Amino acid sequence: MIPLLKRAAVILAAASFAGALVFAMLDLPAPGVHLPAAVEANMAASGVAHPVTAVLLNFRGYDTLLEVGVLLLALLGVLAVGARATPPAPAPGEPVKRMFARLAAPLMVLVAVYLLWAGAIQPGGAFQAGAVLGAAAVLLHLTGILPGWGAPGLRLRAGLAAGFLIFLVVAGALLAQGAVLAYPPAQAGRLILLIEAGLTVSLGLILAGLFLALSRDSGDEA
Repeated sequence: MIPLLKRAAVILAAASFAGALVFAMLDLPAPGVHLPAAVEANMAASGVAHPVTAVLLNFRGYDTLLEVGVLLLALLGVLAVGARATPPAPAPGEPVKRMFARLAAPLMVLVAVYLLWAGAIQPGGAFQAGAVLGAAAVLLHLTGILPGWGAPGLRLRAGLAAGFLIFLVVAGALLAQGAVLAYPPAQAGRLILLIEAGLTVSLGLILAGLFLALSRDSGDEA
């Protein structure tokens, strides 16, 4: 009887919280600024041709910088808790699956490069490209080609932090002009491409690491 009452209380509390959130969202006042129009009016100075990329890397680039920092901290927490001194040997995979993974991984890298380049003019960019790179690493791991992670070495640590550090360096250099990530219009496109190239590598490693650092290959202790 008591477990049922506890479950009912939890369900009721969750439903009440969800209802309060819905009510708060419906009761929000009308925004004072029409954001799509404001973004469109400033696209010429953004350095890119796609509004999503302009918002993420220019108009609110500091927010994206913090998001990358959160992902990096999440991986550091995973490594601090579950990293092993030496990576386990990859589990043996089926030959057909291994062959498929070896063929698919280069294509996934090519898709990631395309998504990075296309992000300036259509949906895409570093987050999408990094997700594809991370998926390629996971595929190689699941087919027994890539081992799970132990404690990351110097080169891997550099790859993990490179995108965030490039972002920080650019932000610090532009701060001298009086605003965070206020790109000069003539240099905005090149700076955004530099940041996104670094983020693609780092995000791919971070997303792959969140899986590979906790993987348990056959033969690992439970």
